[in-house]
Formats: sequence, structure tokens, C-alpha cells
Amino acid sequence: MTTGDEPPAPTPAPTPPTTLVILVRHGATPTTGRLLPGRAPGLGLSDLGRQQADRAAERLTARTIDALYSSPLQRTLETAQPTAERTGLPVRQDAGLIECDVGEWTGQALADLAKLPEWRTVQAEPDAFTFPGGESFVQMQDRMVDALARIRDAHLGGTVVCFSHADPIRVALADALGTPLNRFQRISVDPCSVSVISHQEGRDPVVLMVNSSQASLADLTAS
Repeated sequence: MTTGDEPPAPTPAPTPPTTLVILVRHGATPTTGRLLPGRAPGLGLSDLGRQQADRAAERLTARTIDALYSSPLQRTLETAQPTAERTGLPVRQDAGLIECDVGEWTGQALADLAKLPEWRTVQAEPDAFTFPGGESFVQMQDRMVDALARIRDAHLGGTVVCFSHADPIRVALADALGTPLNRFQRISVDPCSVSVISHQEGRDPVVLMVNSSQASLADLTAS
């Protein structure tokens, strides 16, 4: 029985909006799997890469997208173009999404680099490695995570697509998963694969998808 003197029930706090950040690696290039391209200019997609970008655009546009961002390198901009054409959205370039600066290793054959003693550090202790004349893995992770936070905060409650590169995406996923940087090499990110991170203010990020080339994105929501 109530007396009419009870205080009103407290109003529940509103649920923070969910923001989805979709990470897409660029499509295949003529050097994929053979050379370490780094930030070398003038490297575009191969015929296969353009086909992959078209298929990625079909998947991405199965849901509403609020903004498109890309690394400023040619291969990522070319990957983003089919999605931009389907959505009518501009592609905003963000230097935080760019490939790692591999310095003196730019353009070197992966088979040759794998013979160097430093390669073991790259694979087993990347947090202790800085590319000669270039960037460290720690620096790459810091600026990639910062870029995604800035982009996310500009589109709270929306869905944003970021076209980037394998290692920047892998270290961003490692950060979201709470995985030490030294274990990021265990995450696979194939050309034009899709990975998705869900964010809500005040909560840890949730990784919804990693390295996907087939799964539907239409009904993807935070768990």
C-alpha cells in the first residue's frame, strides 16, 4: 500500500550513445606480400585491389554510414573511392591513419628484411623497435589510437569508416582488446578486410569483428 508520500522513482540515466568505428585495410597492390612499402608515394591498387575495394563498398553500404576517413596515401584513397561514390560522402584525409614510417626499410623486399637480426625484435618485441630513420611501433599505436578517438568523438552515436593499413589497424585492435603491443603480430588483417570497434562513453571498447571479408555489416550492433 502506498500513502502518496513516497518520493518519485529516480529517472534512469540515459544510455550513452554507441559509436561504431569500422576499420578497412586498403586493397591489394602490385607489391603486397613482397615489399615493405611504408609511405612511398605513387603506389596504387592492383586490379585485384580494385575488385576488393568494390566488394568492400557493397558490404559497407549495407548500413548507414555517417562519415568516411582515410589515410592520405594513394592506395587507401583508391580503396575508399567506391564507398564514397555509393554514399555520396566525402573522404576526409587524416594523417593519423597513415602507414607506419619504416624509414630506411621503405621499399625493401620482405624476404631480405626477414634475414636481418632486427626482424626478430620486430616480431617478438615490437615495443622495443624503431625503424631506422622512421617511426617506432609505440609512436604508431599512440597516434593511431589518438586519431580514432578524435574521429569517434566527432561522430558520437554514428558509424564511421576509416581506411588505413595493416599494422596501424592491428595495433588499434590490440589497444581495444587490451592486448600488449608485443602481441599485436598475432592479429591478422588482410587486404580490404573489415574490423569493427564499438565505443560507449565510460565503458571499455568492444571489438565486434576482426579481419572479416564476408560477414554482413547490416545489422551489426554493440553486444
